[in-house]
Amino acid sequence: SARSRGQRHNVSLRHTRVVTIRFTMAARATSSGTISFGLVAIPVKLYTAASSEQVRFNMLHDKCGSRLKQQYLCPVDDEVVERSATVKGYEYSRGQFVLFSEEELKSLESERSGSMEITEFVPLSSVDFVQVEKSYYLGPDKGGDKPYQLLGECMREQGVVAVGRWAARGKEQLVLIRPYAEHGLVLHQLYYQNEVRAFDEIDAGARFSFSEVERGLAAKLVDQLTSKGFSAERYSDTYEERVRAAVEKKVAGQEISVAPEAPRAQIIDLFEALKRSLSEAQERVGNTTEAPKPLVKARSEAAAPAEKKVATRRRGAKK
Repeated sequence: SARSRGQRHNVSLRHTRVVTIRFTMAARATSSGTISFGLVAIPVKLYTAASSEQVRFNMLHDKCGSRLKQQYLCPVDDEVVERSATVKGYEYSRGQFVLFSEEELKSLESERSGSMEITEFVPLSSVDFVQVEKSYYLGPDKGGDKPYQLLGECMREQGVVAVGRWAARGKEQLVLIRPYAEHGLVLHQLYYQNEVRAFDEIDAGARFSFSEVERGLAAKLVDQLTSKGFSAERYSDTYEERVRAAVEKKVAGQEISVAPEAPRAQIIDLFEALKRSLSEAQERVGNTTEAPKPLVKARSEAAAPAEKKVATRRRGAKK
C-alpha cells in the first residue's frame, strides 16, 4: 500500500481543502553493490539522495476529461503499432538505421555485478561538478561497517575523493565517492567527458575594464549579501506552492484570479544600479530568516528617469 511504501499522497474531499500527508519511514535501499580497491571489498546499499517534488499535470481529453494514452504511430503505414511489434534501431545517418535484437543488445552489456571499482583517489578541488548526473547515499551492508568507516575516515584525513567504475544496469558508469555528513559516504554518478559541453562553445560576452569605484561598490554589495553558509531550508519552490494553493481552491469550487504579468526590470546604468542595490541590501541587513529577494525595485527605479525622458520627447513631438 502507499502507506507502507512511505509515499506522499493527497487526500481530497468535495468542498474541503486538499491535505498533503507524509508518512515518515526509514529510507529503503534501491539497490546494493560492493566497493572494491586493492583486496578490500565493502558491501554497501544505495539510497536515493534526492528526487524531484515538482507538481506534474496529466494530459486529458478536453471533451470528456479522460486521461489520454500514448501510442506509437507509423507515419508510413498510418497505423498504430503495438509495442510487441517494434524493434530497436540506431540512426547512423539521417533516416538510415541499423537494427539490433534484444539478444544482441544484451550481449553488449557489462556484467551486472553492482561492483564499484575504485581506480584512483584525487583532490576534491580537481573535480568539476558540472559532470554530476545523479547522487546516491551509501550505507554499509551486512558485514561492511568497519571497512566503510575506515574508507570515509581515510578520505577525510587526506582530503581526497575516490573515482571509479560502477557496473550497474548493464552499463559501466563513471562515479565519484566522497565522505558525506559525519560518518557517511555519498556516490555521484558522473557524465563522461564527451557528454559535457566545453564552456568555450558559450558566448561569454564582451570584455570590460571597471573603475575602482565600480569594483568597490560591487564588493560592498557582495559583502552585504554574504552569509556564513548555504542553507537550503531558506528556499522553497514558490511555483509549486502557488499551484497547490490553486488546486485547493479548485477542489473547493473557488474561482482562480489571474494576476497581470509584472513588467520586466531593466538596467539602465550599472553604476546607478550598484548604488541603489547596495542601499536596498543595507536596509535588509539583520533579516536572516528570509531568502535574498531579486533586486527588482532598484532596477525599476533606475529605469524610471529614462522612461520619463522618452515620454517628454513624445509630447514635444506632438506639439
